[in-house]
Amino acid sequence: MRATTVSKRFAWLARALVGLTLLTSTTAALAEGYISRKLNTPVPGGVAVVPLGAAPHAPTVNYDGRRVMVLRDSDEQWIAVVGIPLSVRPGRQTVQVQGGSALPFDVRAKEYVAQHIKLKNKRQVSPDPEDLKRIERELHAQLAAYRTFRDGVTPSNVILDRPVEGGRLSSPFGLRRFFNGEERNPHSGLDFAVPTGTPVKAPAAGRVVLVGDYFFNGKTVFVDHGQGFISMFCHLSAIDVRVGDEVARGQTIAKVGATGRATGPHLHWNVSLNDARVDPAIFIGAWKP
Repeated sequence: MRATTVSKRFAWLARALVGLTLLTSTTAALAEGYISRKLNTPVPGGVAVVPLGAAPHAPTVNYDGRRVMVLRDSDEQWIAVVGIPLSVRPGRQTVQVQGGSALPFDVRAKEYVAQHIKLKNKRQVSPDPEDLKRIERELHAQLAAYRTFRDGVTPSNVILDRPVEGGRLSSPFGLRRFFNGEERNPHSGLDFAVPTGTPVKAPAAGRVVLVGDYFFNGKTVFVDHGQGFISMFCHLSAIDVRVGDEVARGQTIAKVGATGRATGPHLHWNVSLNDARVDPAIFIGAWKP
């Protein structure tokens, strides 16, 4: 009789512990804000959403020497939205809060597949000396655009609209790319297979910070959405905006083409956070683990 009573008590305790675990998990899920649920993908080339707690004003946060975007999430807590470079290895990383402590987050592993591309124009694979000088100048201008940080500007939306209507996602972010058998930098954006002339629309409001026609990227537009949140669109056939223009969410800024190093018409879209190129699929609900 006593053994039966003890067994029943242990069974009751086990059920209570399971219930407590479920309640704790549910409470944690409810505490997590909308932006965290949508964007938190802490992998190389992904986004880490780090909770900062409540405060009267937005804290200043840095990661790897760069300012980080800070927003209020739907639970009214401050969060840091951190871009994780593709080069980061899985493991513990930290952000530094000005006047406070370092806050940790963990980066998980993610494998990216390889892509082999054949190009007829061999200069697009092995540029000549004059091309290299041009590429260096163009890279300097583009890196400066990626490093734009408009403090105090809250993006109109961080869950972004697709910049083009229709079309399949062709080349995903992070591909290890081989051009004519030679390995080059990983694919830093997301490609949409759409016809030449397809309108390209701003996925969020912003300011045009760079327009150019570049060796690799062809006709290109950079839009600053605020706090180091940058969109870059390239291989365009036409550009409808100028540097300094303020663009509204959904406004047409360009048209799709095949300029620069491209094998056919498509839109290449980069998204950058704190000068780290991250997977645009995260921001449109199309990210795959």
